[in-house]
Amino acid sequence: MGHGEALRLHCREYGRYREGRPSLLLLHGLLGSSVNWHTIARRLEGEYHLLVPDLRNHGRSPHHAECGYPAMAADLVRLLDDHGLEQVIPVGHSMGGKAAMWLALHHPEGVARLVVVDVAPAAYPNRFAPIFRALGQLELERLADREEARRRLGRDLGDPALREYLLQNLVYEGGGWRWRMNLSALSRGIDRIVGFPDVAEWVQYPGEVLFLHGGNSGYLRPGHQGTIRRLFPSARLRMIPGAGHWVYAERPGPFLDGLSPFLSPAV
Repeated sequence: MGHGEALRLHCREYGRYREGRPSLLLLHGLLGSSVNWHTIARRLEGEYHLLVPDLRNHGRSPHHAECGYPAMAADLVRLLDDHGLEQVIPVGHSMGGKAAMWLALHHPEGVARLVVVDVAPAAYPNRFAPIFRALGQLELERLADREEARRRLGRDLGDPALREYLLQNLVYEGGGWRWRMNLSALSRGIDRIVGFPDVAEWVQYPGEVLFLHGGNSGYLRPGHQGTIRRLFPSARLRMIPGAGHWVYAERPGPFLDGLSPFLSPAV
C-alpha cells in the first residue's frame, strides 16, 4: 500500500516471529524512546516477537513538523508493512497509547487486540511547558558533560526520575551535545499530543482491549469511561496498585501479571 508522508521508524526487535502468534508492538510516551521498554521486552522475548519503535520526532527516528496521531499511526502501518506483519498487538503507554488507539480505530484489520497503558482517548491539561522551557534553556553548546546537564536541569525540574528520563535523550555526537527528540516540533504540537482527535460517531474498534492503569496515577478517571466504552465496547480495565503514570517501569512485575493473561488467548 502507499504510505504518503509516513516515515520509516527506527525500531528495536526482540524475540523471533512465531506463526499464528501476533507480534507485540511496544510504544513509548512523550519525550521517551524505545529504550524505555527494554526491560519489559527482554522479559517477553522468550514467548513473543516484539517490535519497539522510536515514534516520529523521538529517539533515532526521523524528525517531521507533523506530530499528530493520524501521522503516528500511518508510520506504524508502514512499519508493519515493512516487516510483513498482517496483525500485531499494540501495547502503548501515554502518547504511545493514544497512537495505538488511533491505529486500532482506523486500521482495525492490523490490530489483533490492544493494550493501552495509563491514558484515555481524551484531552489532558498541558503540563509540559516547564519541561520544554527547561530543556530549551540548557544551552547545549556550553555544556561540559552529562553531569552538568543533570545539575542545571535540577534547577527547574525537581523530580530526579523525570530528569533521568529526559537525559536518556541527550547524546554527544560530532563534537557536541544534542537532543535526539525534535523539541521544536513537539513543543509546537503539544496541544495535539495532550489532546485526542475527534473520532467519527460510527467508528469503533470491536476487538478485545485492556486498559492498564496505575492506582496512584489519576490519568484514567471515571469521567473517561463513557468515551472508552463508545470507542472500545469490549474494553476491560485493570488497576495496578502502587503504580503511578509510568506503570511498567515502576511496577514491572504486577504490570506483566496484568498483561500476560490478556495476551495468552493470542497464543
